[in-house]
Amino acid sequence: MYTDFFGLQRLPFNLTPDPAFLFLPMKHREALAGLTYAILERKGFVVLTGDAGTGKTTLISSVLNRLPPDRVESSIVLNPTLTASEFLEGVLLDFDITDVPESKAQRLWKLQEFLARIHNENRLAVLVIDEAHKLSLEVLEEIRLLGNFESATGKYLQILLLGQPELDDVLNRHDLRQLKQRIALRLYIDRLTASEVQQYIQFRWAKGGANGPPPLTVDAIAGIVQWSQGIPRLINSLCDTALLMAYGDESPLVGLNYVRAAATNLALTGTTPSLALLPHSGIASVEKTNGSSKLAAMEIPEQSRVHTNFPHDGGVVPNFAGYGDAKANSSLLKRLAEKFGLPQ
Repeated sequence: MYTDFFGLQRLPFNLTPDPAFLFLPMKHREALAGLTYAILERKGFVVLTGDAGTGKTTLISSVLNRLPPDRVESSIVLNPTLTASEFLEGVLLDFDITDVPESKAQRLWKLQEFLARIHNENRLAVLVIDEAHKLSLEVLEEIRLLGNFESATGKYLQILLLGQPELDDVLNRHDLRQLKQRIALRLYIDRLTASEVQQYIQFRWAKGGANGPPPLTVDAIAGIVQWSQGIPRLINSLCDTALLMAYGDESPLVGLNYVRAAATNLALTGTTPSLALLPHSGIASVEKTNGSSKLAAMEIPEQSRVHTNFPHDGGVVPNFAGYGDAKANSSLLKRLAEKFGLPQ
């Protein structure tokens, strides 16, 4: 709705995992390099963990898009709450094996035949399991056994487990020690820092086709940092909603008033927006017209300057707590990312 008003060619803050909008701070670059390396070198099991909304699915989509399409066959499991039988059936179907036998033994034989053929053709078979922290122990055992498909020179199936930090606790269970021992690489991504939130917004705004900087004030950026807690998915929701409210008021600037209203609308804050912070600001309201909702235009006084150079972490930017303890990727991955030519 607001693309023409703000001079955009496409919406910059959609929630879909579009690889074209992949923002790569340090840990994301390291994880991208690690995933690419593990697939190309047939390492077998790889684990990627990060808080909900930090970009794991987008990262995997980017990895698969970067690999030569004629060399890769992929199967992606998005819903892990399946029985072991349903899981195996889903893997076969997503590998375009439509003639799925009833017998488990025949299903495994058909999968092994498929994987051996792909391997002999010097191609790669990749199984991606999203939301892996929700997998049952029974299905995790089936996944471990899929790792037995191998030759003397490499794994037939590259298995990528994506999950929230709870996945680390699951894999540390004593009864899953055999699976844990097979993991070749463990990767981690974090929430964005305050300065990275600023860079993320500018990056996606430019990807949306804008010629100028985002129309966000310094206070608006600080509010996004506070209420998003550095989670890209929430940054997108806050920015999209705040822009829509500003568009409804025909305001060329997006101030803290709009971000606060967006945070309240998205239930990211338990308090009603306080106009005391911005004593002369207006907030978009919604009125009903013939049963439909539209944003009512309101006069918006002059707001603070548009943000161009964001201050260092701290000061005007509220601090926020991280999700558990930060975990570092291997220092080798930074150099590996440079070898792959990933942007700095």
